[in-house]
Amino acid sequence: MGITNSNKQINVDRIDCDGTLRVTLALSASPDISTNPTDIVLVLDRSGSMAGSPLANMKAGAKTFIDIIDEATDSAQDGNIGSGSRIGIVSFSDTAVANTQLITSVDTLKDAVDSLTAGGSTNHADAFQQATQLFDPLSANAKVIVMFTDGKTTSGVPPAPIAAAARASGVIIYCIGLIGLDGIDINVLNDWATDPDASHVAVTPNDEDLEQLFKDLAANISKTGATDIVIDEIVNSDFTITSLTPPTKGTAMMTDSHTIQWKIPELGVTANEGASLEFLVRHTAQDSGEKLVNQSISYSDNEGNVVVFPEPSVLVDCGIVVHPEPCPIPVDLTAESCQDSIIIDAGDAYLQSLGRILQMDVTVKNVCPGKRVALAIVLTEVDPNGLEYSRGMKTLTIPAHDYPSCRDVLVKCVKFVLPEDLDVSGGIPTAMCSTRSFKVRLIAHNIDTDYQCCDSIVTIL
Repeated sequence: MGITNSNKQINVDRIDCDGTLRVTLALSASPDISTNPTDIVLVLDRSGSMAGSPLANMKAGAKTFIDIIDEATDSAQDGNIGSGSRIGIVSFSDTAVANTQLITSVDTLKDAVDSLTAGGSTNHADAFQQATQLFDPLSANAKVIVMFTDGKTTSGVPPAPIAAAARASGVIIYCIGLIGLDGIDINVLNDWATDPDASHVAVTPNDEDLEQLFKDLAANISKTGATDIVIDEIVNSDFTITSLTPPTKGTAMMTDSHTIQWKIPELGVTANEGASLEFLVRHTAQDSGEKLVNQSISYSDNEGNVVVFPEPSVLVDCGIVVHPEPCPIPVDLTAESCQDSIIIDAGDAYLQSLGRILQMDVTVKNVCPGKRVALAIVLTEVDPNGLEYSRGMKTLTIPAHDYPSCRDVLVKCVKFVLPEDLDVSGGIPTAMCSTRSFKVRLIAHNIDTDYQCCDSIVTIL
């Protein structure tokens, strides 16, 4: 059968700017159908929500699936499923019916598909029950159910126990989901499908994609298992890989902070097998938006299986981000061997400052030895009406000195950055030469004192 499914999932659809998400890569593979006869039941949703193009595209997909299996079993599209394999059709709405038994006639199978009409509710439990009853428990053929649905269960008993019983009996279950009018619960499809869930479930919001999904599944089912698998995953440059969990099959390693290589010696060569790999990535850029998690992902094996992984995206919310002015463009130069002096023309430089730096010295008077001092400097700007606007506050600790007497301490080079676009002093906005008015307030006090709290004692004399 070859690679029967491939998937890539992320565990969340939205993260904060420095948020982390979990990525899961998954594959499943099965042996060659021509040497490993397989009984396949196509379980097709014909509920009312399938009316129109969804039903037409599902029929096209199912018939394409049948043609591919026809050719794969005996190397020719001769209208007959060969090599001991068979296909059956079950359809469902309020209840399920077996439109055919497990047969080999391609024409009969296609006629059954073409006869389907849409109407009624959605009874997945009866669909699984009818599909399971088509299999001969004494047959040595591999057993596969391909469940197609476009909605949630709306009638019948819960289907999960029936699907679980089918899996326990050795049936491999694949689920193809169309996000229809009633929506679809991917977690439910994962619950029905054979493990690993991610490699046995494919979902699309567009019914135009259905034929391709059926085609891909049939093409992979018809090939042999895969050997010498190599998967190279490169995540988007806005993300960094932070951890890697050992895969369920094969080995994986990080070649750098953005790249993972996963190698699997063989998968699905003697029986259906699934494999999965999980790793964590963290968003490291500073901009918001809907972002693809992976930059690229490539697949190769000895059998030439064509594998395409989904490209999940996540919404990154960085809040309000202020981008500073860019760094100046550098001038490139090279110092040649043994060259001990270099003369270059570095180009022109222009005054581009958008603000000023206010630097002040402060003298704190009469600081006594052994006393640390807390100093606060509050800066405001004054407009023509005398109103003050905060321009910042600096706080610092002045270390204690060990001179024998109290003395003054000079604090030098306290700096405030004053953007010109905050000018309220009445000058020309953004003009570097405008006069600006400020007020500075200083607050200083000793940190260390001899004071200790003690209990009050009242003595009556």
